[in-house]
Amino acid sequence: MAVISIDLGGTKITGALFDENGEICCRVSHLLEKRKGDEVGLLVLNVIDMLIEQSGCQREVIEALGICVPGIANSKTELIWAPNIDWENYPLRKKIENHLKNDPIAIKIASDRTCYILGEHWKGTAKNTTNAVYLSIGTGIGVGLLIDGKIIHGHGDIAGAAGWFAMGTPYSEEYKKYGYFESYASGDGIARQAKKILREGYLFKGSSLYKKNIEEVSSKDIFEEFYKDDPLAISVIEKAIDLWAMASANLVSLLNPEMIIWGGGVFGPATELIGRIYEEASRWAQPIAIKQVKFEKSILQGNAGLYGAGYLALTSITK
Repeated sequence: MAVISIDLGGTKITGALFDENGEICCRVSHLLEKRKGDEVGLLVLNVIDMLIEQSGCQREVIEALGICVPGIANSKTELIWAPNIDWENYPLRKKIENHLKNDPIAIKIASDRTCYILGEHWKGTAKNTTNAVYLSIGTGIGVGLLIDGKIIHGHGDIAGAAGWFAMGTPYSEEYKKYGYFESYASGDGIARQAKKILREGYLFKGSSLYKKNIEEVSSKDIFEEFYKDDPLAISVIEKAIDLWAMASANLVSLLNPEMIIWGGGVFGPATELIGRIYEEASRWAQPIAIKQVKFEKSILQGNAGLYGAGYLALTSITK
């Protein structure tokens, strides 16, 4: 018996085959390379086919498929909303069912937020906790919520859409698509803010970022320059640090978790800032709750969603 797990992110897709013991047998990964809409859907189908082919398994051995998507997976309509890949009411389940019509299997689809915290609770940092928050800072921003041993989904499966935290004024139309928090403190948001400054002219003398092609500047570039004390990069990252601290303080005060797990592509390079973020959050958070919480990095790193989707698939056939 085996299951397929797929982690679909804003910039890449990773798939894996899990055995019945929760071990990864094989995996594949592809960059989206600016694919949007149905092109991404076709890539999902291709990854499923590649995993079946590379595994060498007989098709009937694979009993379930779990998919982590970067947005809202509506359990009632079974449609997906994921703005970073231009999906609005996208019928992913139907696309997969049609593709596998001769070999039907159980299909479980969940938001990346849900999969991140499921993965960490199953195999990662939150393994022995009942109250934990997974704060994913990547292409976008999302929060997975494990409260009193239960995953929080919300009325419309939207709980944890922290990118839309309202954390400053004045309002801008871009916040409707990305949210305030995400516009400044996600990987894409950090890059967008730096590009805005670069287009405004030489406001930060001595910044090496002015030597780069503006359209190619990434959050990775900005972190590299931040750790070299580049003034423009410092301006952008300091803003993000303030927002990460305030957001985590709000989560601590509201939910009283045992831990906040920092993950996503940005926490990579931002991992060494976690201690400082905790110090800043301590100024804002409820004073007793902040002493009860630990800020931890994800030990699964970029694999939390993959493990979470694998857990969904495995539990769908063992219940």
